[in-house]
Amino acid sequence: MEIAATTTWPGTELALPADDDIVARSQAGDAAAFRELYRMHRPHVARLVQRILGPDSEVEDVIQEAFLQVHRSLPSFHGTSLLSTWIHRVAVNVALQHIRRRRRQRSGPVVMTPDPPEATTGEVAPEDDVLWRDRMRKLYAALEGLSPKKRAVFVLHEIEGMRAEEIAKVMGAPLVTVRTRLFYARKALYNALAGDPVFREFLPGGDR
Repeated sequence: MEIAATTTWPGTELALPADDDIVARSQAGDAAAFRELYRMHRPHVARLVQRILGPDSEVEDVIQEAFLQVHRSLPSFHGTSLLSTWIHRVAVNVALQHIRRRRRQRSGPVVMTPDPPEATTGEVAPEDDVLWRDRMRKLYAALEGLSPKKRAVFVLHEIEGMRAEEIAKVMGAPLVTVRTRLFYARKALYNALAGDPVFREFLPGGDR
């Protein structure tokens, strides 16, 4: 079920050249170094958080909370994984905590922003953009029925185009667990969206 043809963010596979120096300086209390780390990694974190949460009005708050957590936890980063992977893991955890919190606190529907996450960073034909937005609104409504972890795995794989191996690293979970969550997430969403014509081409047996 490939909802969008996207590529993995820059920085997911390769460490940034200045990471070691910036981390060391940030861990030593250099505020300017942490601002530079924030500048370099914010676009990737913002995209990740927005895609996991969907059209939630508190996306920006969650992005800021993710970086507060990065700042607090940076002394525990010892370079056993790529800095980008570690930061994305922190961001995913903060986003999942937000989803759990809003489900506990809100008995009504989630407060949505006017628009869902963007399809691409390039130009999109108006008719395709309308279809994309309609599809994404319905998809994120269906995602509310999944557990937070299944939701994150589905979004990272099907919308972000990440491999299961990458997701396992970002989420700090065994590969078999990621694949199991993806299987059940797909099954639940297929059942929820099967009757909607805007998803027909993406579902098993649909037109391609």
